[in-house]
Amino acid sequence: MTANAKVLVTGKTHVTAGPTGAARSRDGFLDVKLPQPHPAAENLFAAAWSACYIGAIQLAAGQRKVKLASEPEVDAEIDLNQAGSSFFLSARLNVRVPGVEREIAQELIEAAHGICPYSKAAVHGNIDVTTTLV
Repeated sequence: MTANAKVLVTGKTHVTAGPTGAARSRDGFLDVKLPQPHPAAENLFAAAWSACYIGAIQLAAGQRKVKLASEPEVDAEIDLNQAGSSFFLSARLNVRVPGVEREIAQELIEAAHGICPYSKAAVHGNIDVTTTLV
């Protein structure tokens, strides 16, 4: 972490395992039953990444003075894979940026990966990511 970084938000959760497993955020916003760790973990990661990525698209549009006709949308798919004894993730993000010229929308979704902290953590060789403008 950079020495002069400012914490903007902290997510705090408590997670339990087993047949009555659950995840609950300290603020009560998130309260999910997790009787099995998968696909819950992949679904939660997909939702969190998508929400962050949409914000990054909006920020990229603002930086470029691009007016968004409506809100961007993301359909995310996160795969849990296994090769031998190794487990890893792969992802597909299908992105819609309605009302924006295709070339500009493509520029925005590419720029968003450089803004979104989830993308930064994933894209740099940690997760095989395919991003498609639909």
